[in-house]
Amino acid sequence: MPRSSVPPPVSHAPPLGALLRQYAAGSALTCDPVEQGLLNHGYRLRTTRGRYFLKHHFDPETADPVAIARQHRATQRLADLGVPVAPPLTGTDGRTVAVIGGHAYALHPWIDGRHRHGGQLSTEQCARLGALLGVVHASLERVMPTDGRAPATPADTTRARRGTAEAERPAGGGGSTGVEGSAAAEGVDPARGADPADTFALIDRLLARVRRHRPYDAFDALARHRLLERRALLERHADRRPPQGGSVGWVHGDFHPFNLLYRDGEPAAIVDWDRLGVHPRAEEAVRAAVIFFVRPVGALDLAKVRAYARAYRRTAGAGPAELAAAVHRVWWERLNDFWMLRWHYERGDTRADPQFPAASALAVWWTREYDAVREAFAD
Repeated sequence: MPRSSVPPPVSHAPPLGALLRQYAAGSALTCDPVEQGLLNHGYRLRTTRGRYFLKHHFDPETADPVAIARQHRATQRLADLGVPVAPPLTGTDGRTVAVIGGHAYALHPWIDGRHRHGGQLSTEQCARLGALLGVVHASLERVMPTDGRAPATPADTTRARRGTAEAERPAGGGGSTGVEGSAAAEGVDPARGADPADTFALIDRLLARVRRHRPYDAFDALARHRLLERRALLERHADRRPPQGGSVGWVHGDFHPFNLLYRDGEPAAIVDWDRLGVHPRAEEAVRAAVIFFVRPVGALDLAKVRAYARAYRRTAGAGPAELAAAVHRVWWERLNDFWMLRWHYERGDTRADPQFPAASALAVWWTREYDAVREAFAD
C-alpha cells in the first residue's frame, strides 16, 4: 500500500547557493531529487564538505517554520536519548530552518540505508519494529511538554487519521493533502469517526462517476464492484461506529516504511517528523502495522502483527484493551475510506491506481477477519 512506484510531481530547483552559504556546507557538486518524498520535496545533495539530505518543506499544512523548528528540537532530544533519528544541521544564524523566497528548508546529514516493507522483515525484526515505535512514544512523553496539554482539536484529529495514510498516497507537494480521501473529510465528527450516512452519499456519487466514465475499463469494473461491496458491508455494520478515541500522547504522526531507513538489518533513522503532534498513540501503532504488514492480496500477516504488537505494548506501556479499541477505530476508518477512487474520478489523477486492488481488498478481508485481527493486536 505504500506507493514507492508513484513518482512525485516535478518541483522547482532549490536555491542551493543561498542555502549552502547559510549552513556553511561548501559548494554543491550534485543535487538529485529523492523520489520517495511523500508530503514534501527532498534532494540527495553532495557538496565539497560532505553528503546531505536537503528537505524543502512544501506542504502547506506542515510548512510553518515555527512548527518545523519544534520538530527539529524534538528529534535532537530523541537523538540524545539514543532513538535513531537524523536531527538537522544548524545554520550560521543558529537556526535549523532556512526560509528563502518564502520557502522553508532544512539540511540533514545523509543517512545511508534502505526502506523495508514488512514482507522483508523477519518475525524478530517485526518485534523490534514494534518496540521501536513504543520507544518513540515513550521517549516523546519524556522530551515534549505535558503540563497543560490539551487534547487534539477536531482539525488535528482529522489530520492525524490521514497522517499515516498519506504514506499510501502519491508523493507530492501539497497535493497529498489537497483532497481528503475519506468520508472523514466530509463533515464527520473526528472524535467518533466517519458517519455512515456521509459514506453512503459518497458511494452514490462515486458510482455515478463510474457509470459515466468512458471508455469503461477494467478499473471501472473493479471500482464498481468494490463500491457496491463496501456499501453492503456498511449497511450490515453501520451500528458499529466507534465511540470517542482513547488516550492521547505525542506521536510521530506518519510512521510507515518510507519514513524508516534500515542499515544492516537494523533501523538507522526515523525521518519526516512533519506530523509530530498529540493524538491517540495506539491508533498510530495500528495504522503503521496495517501499512507495514499488508500483503498484495489485501490481507495482513497476522503472525508478524502479533510480534510487532506485543513488543509495542511492552515498550509503550499500552494495554490490550487500548490496542483493541484502536483496531476498531482504524478498521472503521478503512471501511469508510475511498480516497483512491476520489483521486481517480474527481481529480483525474491515476497515480494511485496500482495500489487500489490491495487497498480495497483490505477493508473486506479485515471485516471478515475482524476478531482475528483484534486478537493479533491485543493478545
